[in-house]
Amino acid sequence: MYVAVKGGEQAIVDAHGLLAAERRGDPATPELTLSQIAEQLGLAVDRAMTEGSIYDRELAALAIKQARGDLVEAIFLLRAYRATLPRLGVSVPLDTAAMSIRRRVSATFKDVPGGQILGPTFDYTHRLLDFSLAGEFIDIGGSERHPSPIPPTAPSYPSDGRGAGDEPPPYRVSDVVPRRVVDLLDDEGLIEREPSDDAGDPVPDLTRQPLAFPAPRACRLQNLARGDEGFVLALGYATQRGYGYHHPFAAEIRLGEVEIELAPEELGFPVVIGELVVTECQMVNQFTGSALVPPQFTRGYGLAFGQAERKAMAMALVDRALRADELGEPRTSPTQDAEFVLSHSDNVEAAGFVGHLKLPHHVDFQSELVLLRTLRAQADAVPPR
Repeated sequence: MYVAVKGGEQAIVDAHGLLAAERRGDPATPELTLSQIAEQLGLAVDRAMTEGSIYDRELAALAIKQARGDLVEAIFLLRAYRATLPRLGVSVPLDTAAMSIRRRVSATFKDVPGGQILGPTFDYTHRLLDFSLAGEFIDIGGSERHPSPIPPTAPSYPSDGRGAGDEPPPYRVSDVVPRRVVDLLDDEGLIEREPSDDAGDPVPDLTRQPLAFPAPRACRLQNLARGDEGFVLALGYATQRGYGYHHPFAAEIRLGEVEIELAPEELGFPVVIGELVVTECQMVNQFTGSALVPPQFTRGYGLAFGQAERKAMAMALVDRALRADELGEPRTSPTQDAEFVLSHSDNVEAAGFVGHLKLPHHVDFQSELVLLRTLRAQADAVPPR
């Protein structure tokens, strides 16, 4: 039992008021709108949607604003709200092979069929602060920096009739969807076959059912998609440094829109109800084979909402590491231990368990204090030899 504290309720009310004031900041500064967050902090919104398990840019922007930019808190808010929503149906599995592509890169083939599409990426930018984005004078080290109206490296698009500095062409670059790299390897029998879908085998839903072990791959992938990006990234990095049993190649990373379909029972066929922007990563890994399986490439898979290729790549690395038992590989690292990885990947659970240490533990501490004093008194009463 916790010790009651007088005045605690009023203190909490006052703390809420202080939080609201800190969230708003200086009233002289214009307040952030949800559209500004959704449009200009898009990668933060994408992460919040992915780990919050809900695809809604406006809600994610609201959660980020309410959480003062704390993405873990925003993810917590989204999950709590999601739990109140009714489930109206279950969609047909996404057909990512038919993705309308914004970005597509492969590290396995220089001239990949269908071409490389760089799209929006930080990969080729210089990691230098662009003061033209400030939109106002900045005083750094006593010297004012004036923003430039147009960045010195502003792109031009003269090839389609636009003038220099005009808006770039739309994301969709072609109606022709190139085949996936893993499909090209599959044509030669060089990569493991994907298991066929079994309509009678229900897919576990981690948002409604607690995690249990042994966890099937579908459950593991859901867990990794909802898992903290930093944690999954660190584990993926660990597999690359030797704490695993494979050497990965990024077969393909795709960013684009995929149609989402629903198949109502009364219709008997699927209908398109909208589009999602997703990032998909397919990793291929060496596999020397076994008595039953010839040498071939094996797969690691990652999928996330929006543009989240760092998360998707890390997810694919860890997914492959967690398939050690399935592929008959020895488990030599925590990255291959599903119970360790999956039980500690959730940032909402982790934050709650660490954060609960802030709550009153007066009685527990007093018992420890009494025990320690008693042990010290007994030790002091024993004469030295």
